[in-house]
Amino acid sequence: MLKRVFLLIAVTAQVVCAQTKSKVLVTDLTRIKQISGIELSPDGQRAVYMLTTIEPNTDQKSDEYDYKTHIYLTSLKPGDSKALTHGSESARQAVWSPDGQTLAFTRSVKGKSQIFVMPLDGGEAYQLTNSPYGASAPQWSPDGKRIAFTATVSMTEMLNDTLLNPGRKTPVWSLEKPGFANNNFIKADARVKSNPDGTLAEIRAYLTKDVEDKKAKVINRLNFQSEATTEPDLSFTHLFLIEVRDGAIAKPLTRGFASVQGGNWLPNGQGLLAVTDRDSLRHPDREQDNAIVFISADGSGIRTTVLAEAGKSYSSPEISPDGKQLAFLVTPSVGVNFPQLGIATLTGAKASGVELVTFDRAAGSLAWATSALPTKGKKPVSGNTLYFTASANGGTPLYRLDPITRQVTQLTDFESGITYFDVAGNRLVLAKTEVANPSELYLADATAKAQTKLSNHNDWVVQKQLSFPQKRTYTNSLGQTVDYWIMKPAVVEAGKKYPLLLNMHGGPTAMWGPGEASMWHEFQYMCAQGYGVVYANPRGSGGYGLNFQRANIKDWGTGPAEDVLAAATDAARESWVDTARQVITGGSYAGYLTAWIVGHDNRFKAAFAQRGVYDLTTFLGEGNAWRLIPNYFAYPWEADAKVLDANSPYTFVQNIRTPLLIKHGENDLRTGIIQSEMLYKSLKILGRPVEYVRMPGATHELSRTGNVRQRIDRLLRIYEFFERYVGPDAQGLSQK
Repeated sequence: MLKRVFLLIAVTAQVVCAQTKSKVLVTDLTRIKQISGIELSPDGQRAVYMLTTIEPNTDQKSDEYDYKTHIYLTSLKPGDSKALTHGSESARQAVWSPDGQTLAFTRSVKGKSQIFVMPLDGGEAYQLTNSPYGASAPQWSPDGKRIAFTATVSMTEMLNDTLLNPGRKTPVWSLEKPGFANNNFIKADARVKSNPDGTLAEIRAYLTKDVEDKKAKVINRLNFQSEATTEPDLSFTHLFLIEVRDGAIAKPLTRGFASVQGGNWLPNGQGLLAVTDRDSLRHPDREQDNAIVFISADGSGIRTTVLAEAGKSYSSPEISPDGKQLAFLVTPSVGVNFPQLGIATLTGAKASGVELVTFDRAAGSLAWATSALPTKGKKPVSGNTLYFTASANGGTPLYRLDPITRQVTQLTDFESGITYFDVAGNRLVLAKTEVANPSELYLADATAKAQTKLSNHNDWVVQKQLSFPQKRTYTNSLGQTVDYWIMKPAVVEAGKKYPLLLNMHGGPTAMWGPGEASMWHEFQYMCAQGYGVVYANPRGSGGYGLNFQRANIKDWGTGPAEDVLAAATDAARESWVDTARQVITGGSYAGYLTAWIVGHDNRFKAAFAQRGVYDLTTFLGEGNAWRLIPNYFAYPWEADAKVLDANSPYTFVQNIRTPLLIKHGENDLRTGIIQSEMLYKSLKILGRPVEYVRMPGATHELSRTGNVRQRIDRLLRIYEFFERYVGPDAQGLSQK
C-alpha cells in the first residue's frame, strides 16, 4: 500500500513539475543560438567564437527571418562574453594574430567576402582586402606580418587573369567538348560578330553571346550540379598572401587550373601546407585523389608534394607547434570508406615515417597543443598532443592522441556532442550540445575534466518541458549491435496512450544520438506535441566503425529496414504507446527508407518522405551525390545492375498503401526533384492517399540551414499530416 502511495506521489510530482514548464514550440527554433569557430588566444587567457542567431527580418513586413553570425570575446569567466561585431552584415572566421593583440575576420562587402583586421586595444576594425574574387579563411603568418587567404575564381576569370594565368593559357587537360581538340574553341576571334544567319564562325559567336546573356547553359563537365543550381563552368580556389598594413595589395601564391585549399603555415613562415589534386594533368571532375603539398610563401608558385598516393585522398594537414610532426586524414578515393587519422615526421616540408593510427572511427577537427602529458609513475612532461573529434555511438566525443605511443584517449562521453573546440596549453574551450541544452560554451582542463559553463545563450531551455532519450540495443541478423533511443512524450499521463513516431536519419552514413545537434528541436517539438519518438542507427550508419558502415553495400532497403523496424517494434511495447497510432518519417536517404518501408510494411498509419531518392537509376543523373551509385551498387550498364531496381522503392510503388506526404525543395540538386515527382505521380495514378509539397527556392539543406519559415513549415506539416491519421480527431484512418 505504501509503495502505491509513494508511486502516486512521485507520478503526481512529475506531472506538476512538468506543468510548471512550457512546451517546446515550433517557433522556439528561432531562439536556438549556435556556437562555432572557437579560437583561443595564443596565451590561453581569452577566446573568440562565433554565435549564429535567427533574427526577424526588419526590412520586410512579413514573418521572414535572417541568420546572423557575429564574433564574441570571452575572458573565460562564466557570463562575461561580449559581442565584438554587430550590425546587419555577419562576421565570421575570426583568428588571433600571433601576439594575441589583433583579430582577422571576414565580412561581406558588396556581395563578396573580404578580410577585416580588428585591434583589440580599442581601435576600429578596418578592411584589409579588396579582392575582386573575395577573400576567405584568413591565416596569420607566424611573424604576424602577413595573412594568407583563399579566393575562388571562375573559369572565365582564370582565362583572363594574367596574374593567376600568365600568358592566358588554356588548361592542359581537355574540357571535353566533343569535336574540338586541344581546347581550341576557347579563344574565339573577337573580331567575329554574332550573326544567326551568318557564317559558321558568326553562328558560334551568336551561340556564345546566348550563353553570356544567360539564354543557354552549355554543359560538358561531369560534376555540373551544385547544391542549388547547375554550374557548366569550373571554378578554382587559390591561395593569396597580403601584408597586414593599409593599402597592401594581395599577391597570388598559387596559379593555374587547379584548386588549392586548407593552407596551414609552417612555423618558420617559409610557406604553407595545402591540399590539391594529386594529378594536375587530369580534369578536376575526374581526379578523385588529393595530395598534401608545400606552397612557398615567396610568391614563386613553387610547390612540392608532401603526401600523395594513387587511389587515396589526403586532407586536413595540421602541423605540430614545433613543426616536427604532421597530422592528416587519408581516405581511399573510391568506395564506402571514412577518413583515417595519420601521423608523419615533418622535416621542413618533407614527411617521413608515415603511420596510420589504429582508430575505427571517422576523425575530424584536428588540433595540436603543447601541454603537460601525464606519464605513469612520473611527473607530467611537456609535449605535442593531438586533439580531435569523431562521431561515435550516438555522440561526438573529444579524443586525444599521444603521438609517441599512438594511444588514443576518449575525453568526453557519448551522451553529448563536441561541436567545436580549441586548446592552448592546459586549457580547453569547447562548444557542447546535449539533450538539456542545444549549444553552450565550456572551459575545461586539458583532459576535458572540471568543465565550467561559460555562456548562457540557450538558458531559456531550462523553462521548457524536455524529453530525455532512453538508450537500448538490438542484435541484427548480421550479429551487429544496433543502438536506438526511445523518447517519451514530454508529459505522460498515467493510463493514457500516445502515438509513436519512427524518425530515421539520412546519409546513409549519418549518425543520431543524444549528442547530435541538428535534431534537437525536431525531437523535442514532436515530444511536446504528445508523440513518442524512436530513432536508431541502423547498419550503414557512421559512428560504429568501418565494417558497420559498409554493412549496407548493395542493401539500402532490407537490412536497414530490419534494424529500424526492430527499434520501432520494441518501442511499441512501452505501456504508453498506442500501437494503432504509429507513424514514420525521414529525409534524404531516410526519405528513401521511408518509401521502402511503406512499400513492404503496413503497420504505419501515415508516412512523410522528405527529399528522398526513390529510383536509383534516375538518381545517377539527377543528383550531385551520384557517386553513391557506383560506391554502393553498380552503374546501370554493368552486368549486376539489376541490384539498382531491386533496391529502389519505386520498384515497389504499387505496394504503397500507407497515406504518404512527400516533400522536396525545388532547388535540391543533391537528390533531385524528379525523384519525388515520379513517386507522387505514380501513387496518384494508382489512386493512393498521397500529398506533395514543394518548397520554392529550397535546397537539400532545408531542415538544417534553409529558409527559416520553410523550416517551420516543414515541422508543422509533419505534425499536421500525422494528426489527420493518428490525432484525436483523425478522419483519415482508412487505407485503400
